[in-house]
Amino acid sequence: MAGRFGFGASAAADSMTVVNTPSHDLALTNFAYCSPADLNKFAAPGSKHVLIFVGDSVVLTLRYPCFCPSNCVDRRHTRVSSGDQISVSRFVPPDNFKLALLTLELDFVKGKTNRTEQIINQREAASSKIFRHKEFNLQKLGIGGLSAEFTEIFRRAFASRVFPSHVVSKLGIKHVKGMLLYGPPGTGKTLMARQIGKLLNGREPKIVNGPEVLSKYVGETEKNVRDLFADAENDQRTQGDQSDLHVIIFDEIDAICKSRGSTRDGTGVHDSIVNQLLTKIDGVESLNNVLLIGMTNRKDLLDEALLRPGRLEVHVEINLPDENGRLQILQIHTSKMKENSFLAADVSLQELAARTKNYSGAELEGVVKSAVSFALNRQISMDDLTKPLDEESIKVTMDDFLHALHEIVPAFGASTDDLERCRHMHIHERAMLLVEQVKVSQGSPLVTCLLEGPSGSGKTAMAATIGIESDFPFVKIISAETMIGLSEGSKCAQIVKVFEDAYKSQLSIIILDDIERLLEYVAIGPRFSNLISQTLLVLLKRLPPKGKNMLVIGTTSEVGFLESLGICDAFSVTYHVPRLNREDAKKVLQGLSVFAEDDLDLAVEELNDISIKKLYMLVEMAAQGSDGKSAEAIRSGKEKIDLNHFYDILQDISADRLLSLKKGNGYGIEIVGTEKSYFDNVVNAPAAAENDGMCQCGPACACLDCKCGQ
Repeated sequence: MAGRFGFGASAAADSMTVVNTPSHDLALTNFAYCSPADLNKFAAPGSKHVLIFVGDSVVLTLRYPCFCPSNCVDRRHTRVSSGDQISVSRFVPPDNFKLALLTLELDFVKGKTNRTEQIINQREAASSKIFRHKEFNLQKLGIGGLSAEFTEIFRRAFASRVFPSHVVSKLGIKHVKGMLLYGPPGTGKTLMARQIGKLLNGREPKIVNGPEVLSKYVGETEKNVRDLFADAENDQRTQGDQSDLHVIIFDEIDAICKSRGSTRDGTGVHDSIVNQLLTKIDGVESLNNVLLIGMTNRKDLLDEALLRPGRLEVHVEINLPDENGRLQILQIHTSKMKENSFLAADVSLQELAARTKNYSGAELEGVVKSAVSFALNRQISMDDLTKPLDEESIKVTMDDFLHALHEIVPAFGASTDDLERCRHMHIHERAMLLVEQVKVSQGSPLVTCLLEGPSGSGKTAMAATIGIESDFPFVKIISAETMIGLSEGSKCAQIVKVFEDAYKSQLSIIILDDIERLLEYVAIGPRFSNLISQTLLVLLKRLPPKGKNMLVIGTTSEVGFLESLGICDAFSVTYHVPRLNREDAKKVLQGLSVFAEDDLDLAVEELNDISIKKLYMLVEMAAQGSDGKSAEAIRSGKEKIDLNHFYDILQDISADRLLSLKKGNGYGIEIVGTEKSYFDNVVNAPAAAENDGMCQCGPACACLDCKCGQ
């Protein structure tokens, strides 16, 4: 018998050390090897090989050169390892020694995947059975920005399947049978599931697209679910642990696996689907050769029993990509463009990745398509569509991408259109400190702020300014004007959806504009929506997920009403936003630059305790001029507002307000601020007017019988 390992020199003549060989070719021969000096100890002079007795059971042919190759089979027979000391002596066959010669012919064949023979303790190469390729690149598969998620999926769902079944049985564990990919639309859930199916070296994945499993016939829907597992059942029955892996992909699984009891269709078919699916995954005759991959945008709709360990136990959130992920996605979608020299040199993918906060993978693909459309459109002549096209001149430039960003707006981004509509540039707020707190906070991921004050004081404008200047990737306004005609339940669902979307962003701001309008508050009664009130209370106290920070800003003109409901206590800080005093009004008018320097102080004298909305309206009306033709000149700075005309407009507005105040005061309505000063001066000053024929109303007199000439 010959071996395929060798010996190094040892101090003792009959003891040698087992070492490894530097040559793989020597390991394929049926010899043991040593140095020439050691060979001379056993062989006759001039001989190049000799029979030796290794240990107490193996006879080998000893040869040189150099070190000896080691093989696991030979070491197993001789019961030695590399580095061990072993006794070696020359073997001399006795006279009655007999040797039987056995000739074997070996051939290599590729085993079939559905083979039935079992080899005990066979050591297979890692992933040789599970995956088709020894290695894979996610970007080559068209997957960008999801390396961390894919690593988690491999660890949870496939690591145990790489090892032979006897190793798994010794560990006493079971393979993961299902995973759930959830997250916002367009983030790559379906793409990842399909690519996982292509990577696996099993049967072709079965793809169920949402409600296509449903049938109009009684019992047919449940049969369709059972048919999905029929091949896996037959394979496991015949092949056992050696059966192939069967992958079943459920796209939009929330369409067929809603929480049992939540639907009111009367047939109970959705409940039956869930029950049938549960019995197949983890029933009495559960399968160990299936892997279910479910995908959904609404994890909250799924039945809880489906999500527990043993079923769809691996939950991976496919979230919006970060800046590095967006860069990978842009590189994937522009790779062919770059290879064929269609991408201009001025295109900076790093800059585009930084600009596209909260863009999903699908939206980034849309940006690339839109940019290409701009480049192609430059090569087309609308006057002559038959004109030959110059393919060499097609270049997608950075300007094309910037134009595309204006066309493709992220669904989970900031509502800049709504915010700009509410924004007033004069507001400079200390509330930006809240934004900085949210950015750096580690212990308080949720910060809530209530802006309360009289109507028209600029609360919504302040909140909108905070949202725009924060540069947060997610900013949304929840206002009653977007929910006109909706039921209470629909309003609650819409409010909850905005909060759920905000939880997907690392930094987010939600503005609850006019909370009393959201609550459908009516002073007579009073009446309000308790369902919406309870929804807001729950959401205002609910902490975002780990690693997510949120700022919630509420505005109200009825702080007393909110205090009675306990909503004010749900906000961590409350700021009072008063009307403008003379100093604030002067700053606003200086910023607008619509008055001459000499007239500015005189105009401000009559503007104490005025709302910002009323001030803007007053300026806009005065800017029209008496002839209505000077507005553009005043806006451009060529002309200034006439002070006398400004007084006339203020007098008209105040007179209208005075009539309403007189009527309102008869019902016991409290008059405060500017209206109170007008009311006191006009209504309670007849004695002063009779004494000297002059009233004390000032330049904006609204007395009907005044003799002051104002």
